[in-house]
Amino acid sequence: MTLQVGDKAPDYSLKNSNSEEGGDVLSLSDSIEKRGCVVVFECNHCPYVVASVDRINAMSNYCNEREIGFVGINSNDPVNYPADSFENMVKRAQKGMPYPYLHDPTQVTATAWGAERTPEFFLLNSEGIVVYHGRMDNSPRDPTQATTSELKDAIDAMVSGVNPTVVSTESIGCSVKWK
Repeated sequence: MTLQVGDKAPDYSLKNSNSEEGGDVLSLSDSIEKRGCVVVFECNHCPYVVASVDRINAMSNYCNEREIGFVGINSNDPVNYPADSFENMVKRAQKGMPYPYLHDPTQVTATAWGAERTPEFFLLNSEGIVVYHGRMDNSPRDPTQATTSELKDAIDAMVSGVNPTVVSTESIGCSVKWK
């Protein structure tokens, strides 16, 4: 079952592939800033993620400016999908990633959160409660075709102290690659 709006997000303790951002191992409490956190399940090879990298990086910066943490988690099976190995996560992070990029090789975190796709976003408030779950916008493969901005809208609402108008959307992307 995927976490629902109003659920408390389960903790994690995962190795960070991005030595420039955060510590070697991060937990959910390490990731939550003053106003909350965005957790995105992502990977290195999914064409939806690849096409969204610049927008995901920009969203991380947007969150940082609003005292909201931002973290990526890669839960794909690194044996059958070597592009998603920890070593390749490090290489991607070294190309300029403004947020921690955590490895979930056992897939325990993805299972606990009910992650199904890459990219899939969870917006949490400062207490770790899910405020929004779903996609960033309606066109992850082509930013010029996006006509919605559900994640940004939810962030803006949360920062303003109101509930987002849209609290859940269907993520658009590749399936998590399970073992």
